[in-house]
Amino acid sequence: MKRDQRLYDLVQLMRDGRVRTAAELARAMGVSTRTIWRDMAIMAQTGLPVAGERGVGYILREPLVLPPTVLTQDELSALEEALRGLARQPDHPRARAARSLLYKVATLLPQAGIDPGTG
Repeated sequence: MKRDQRLYDLVQLMRDGRVRTAAELARAMGVSTRTIWRDMAIMAQTGLPVAGERGVGYILREPLVLPPTVLTQDELSALEEALRGLARQPDHPRARAARSLLYKVATLLPQAGIDPGTG
């Protein structure tokens, strides 16, 4: 898994507001605790509200609020339809990317009611 994807996944995991240990995060991401330490340092340097204490764990200090994304219902439907169509083609080189992007859109725009499943 590439670092950018791992950082995104870490943020999604931590959005629930729970304190998580580096070991717990490392298991969830399939990396070492040392990698998690580096990832948390990168996240803090970029301005994400990550707090950590040795022996306790990491937490997002405040809810992560993303800037609003303004899409019309037609644009959102077109995007969802295109991503689902691509994701359903397992031999297509971008099928995996389409599934990942569909998940991200569903996560970032919960008000859209998109089910990130490809069915």
